[in-house]
Formats: sequence, structure tokens, C-alpha cells
Amino acid sequence: MNKLNILFVLISIFMNGQSIDIINPENGVGVKNWSIINDDVMGGVSSSSISINNENNIVFSGFLSLKYNGGFASSRLNYSEKTLLGVKSFKIKFRGDGNTYKLRLRQNNRRASYSYNFKSLRGRWIEKTILINDFKPTWRGNTYINYPELQIEKINTIGLQISDKQEGEFKLELKYLKALY
Repeated sequence: MNKLNILFVLISIFMNGQSIDIINPENGVGVKNWSIINDDVMGGVSSSSISINNENNIVFSGFLSLKYNGGFASSRLNYSEKTLLGVKSFKIKFRGDGNTYKLRLRQNNRRASYSYNFKSLRGRWIEKTILINDFKPTWRGNTYINYPELQIEKINTIGLQISDKQEGEFKLELKYLKALY
């Protein structure tokens, strides 16, 4: 084990039971470095955006279209500020429209993203804890069975996605996303 890995392990042990903000607009965390990737990269016509509303929440919204073999809208936050080594789960607080969304983690050296589906309830705030082991490797809507395990310390983007033939307008608000050690 090299000195850098030892340092990360020691930091992880020290932070056990602690959390870090990944997205928290009230504290100015996770409000920049977002990109939009929709099905238009494959000929679809879905649209989406990321904004901050008057309540100081991140808003992922748009229109999901199934035309021209489309069917997904996503946003990605480039993440490189802190190591996630030792993270055991994420805590997310969201308010939605009744649709099911995906929280996606991506490593720059992997084809698949690691994805977790969560259901929103129209107009109601929900706080949910998601274990790292609950994320499943997926690519283009398919789940891989014998894919390498998620290496949480190598995550370089964290994203939101809507897909699964949920055509129409959508809106998801995030109060925060925290990594829990």
C-alpha cells in the first residue's frame, strides 16, 4: 500500500460516521460543473436542464420523448474535489413529480455507470439513504451481471437520469446529496 492510499484510509477512519456534501446549493456545493447528456446524442429529441430555484434547490427538469428511438435525459456533475474512499452510503433529499429517477455514479475507466433507481412522490419531500452495494452496473438500459465492483474512490461524475419510457414533462428538486462514511 503506497503512502497516498494509507493517507486515504486514515482519513476514512477519521471520518467514520461523518459526511461530506456532494450537492448542497444552500452552501454553494455542487452548483457548478454540470453537463447535460440527452438522447439527442443518438437521434432522440428529449431535453433537460439543471438550474437553481428560488428555494435554493437544484432542479433537474425537461421533457422526455420516445420519438426517434429516444427515451433518456440526464445531467452529470463532474466530481473531483474529494476522495470518496470509505464512503458507505449516500443520503439524498428530493421532491419530485411521481416519476422514477436514477442516481448514477461513473468511473472514467469504465463503460458502464453504477445506477440506483429511486421513486419520487408528487410534491413530497423524501429523504433516502442508498448503500453503495445498492448501485448496479448498467449501460444503455442493460444491467451487467459479471461486471467489476464499483471503486467508489474512482468516481469522477455523479448524475441524475430519467428513462424507462416515462414520456412527458419531468421535474426533480434536490435539497442535498451527502456521502456518508
